[in-house]
Amino acid sequence: MFLGTHSPRLDEKGRIILPAKFRDELADGLVLTRGQERCIYVFSQKEFERVHEQMREAPISSRQARDYIRVFLSGASDEVPDKQGRVTIPAALRTYAGLGRELAVIGAGTRAEIWDAQAWAEYLEEKENAFSDTDDDAIPGIF
Repeated sequence: MFLGTHSPRLDEKGRIILPAKFRDELADGLVLTRGQERCIYVFSQKEFERVHEQMREAPISSRQARDYIRVFLSGASDEVPDKQGRVTIPAALRTYAGLGRELAVIGAGTRAEIWDAQAWAEYLEEKENAFSDTDDDAIPGIF
């Protein structure tokens, strides 16, 4: 499970050192793809396959499903971390997420997310007020 917030830097070759807490789960391979809110989703290979299987259940007649699947999968890149735990983020994904040198890598349960550090700070500031107002209708069984 991916938890916490980490602050790595993007190097001059477009690489990121994965947080140590995430390396075991991602050691055998990972998939980077476009995330919502202009971040990059990071899935273990196994979790990405599970998500893809769920997508396959969507009716091909659904325009919204087709659109989502196209955007999601066309941006996907499978990667294997090197011995130092580094992984290259493809240029197209760096551009999509507006990544600068300073990053925020957050745990989101079944996936990690890579954000530009400033974009994450702004997103978090905006959403923290709504966080305290969340009720059982939004996330059943939590409260």
